[in-house]
Amino acid sequence: MGAGRALTISLDGVRDKNLMQLKKLNSVLFPVRYNDKYYADVLASGEFTKLAYYSDICVGSIACRLEKKEGGSIRVYIMTLGVLAPYRGLGIGTKLLNHVLELSSKQPNISEIYLHVQTNNEDAISFYKKFGFEITETIQNYYTNITPPDCYVVTKYIGQSQLKK
Repeated sequence: MGAGRALTISLDGVRDKNLMQLKKLNSVLFPVRYNDKYYADVLASGEFTKLAYYSDICVGSIACRLEKKEGGSIRVYIMTLGVLAPYRGLGIGTKLLNHVLELSSKQPNISEIYLHVQTNNEDAISFYKKFGFEITETIQNYYTNITPPDCYVVTKYIGQSQLKK
C-alpha cells in the first residue's frame, strides 16, 4: 500500500459474477445457511443489495427483499446485514444501512423497512435503534437450529421518520 493512501469504503451491486463473494461472506457471518431462494431474491433486489469493500477487500454486505403490501405500498425486508469482525466499527455497516435508507426514502411507495434479529444480539439491536428502528414484535421459536430460537421484528416506518429531521 502506498504511503498516504486513504482507506476507502465502496459499495458494489451483487451480480452473477460476484455472487460467490456474498455466499462466502454469509458462511462466515451468519449461523444459518441460506437457500437458493435467498440468492434469487438478492439478484432480483437490484440496488437494495450491496457488497461493501474496504480498500478493495470485500468485507460486508446488505441484502434486501422488496415485499408488496395490500394497497400497493412496498416494505423492504433486510434479509442480512453483516461486516467481518476485524472491520467492524469503521462505518461499513452504517454505510450499507444508510444506502438502503436513502434509497427507500426516495421511493414514495416504500412505507417501512424491517428485519428479524435474534433476541440476544444486543449489538445489532442497539445498531438499528441508532437509525430509528424499534422493536415491534417478538416471535418465539423463529429460528430452528440456533439458541436462543426467538427473534425480534425490528421496524422503521419511512413516512414518520422523514418528518423528524
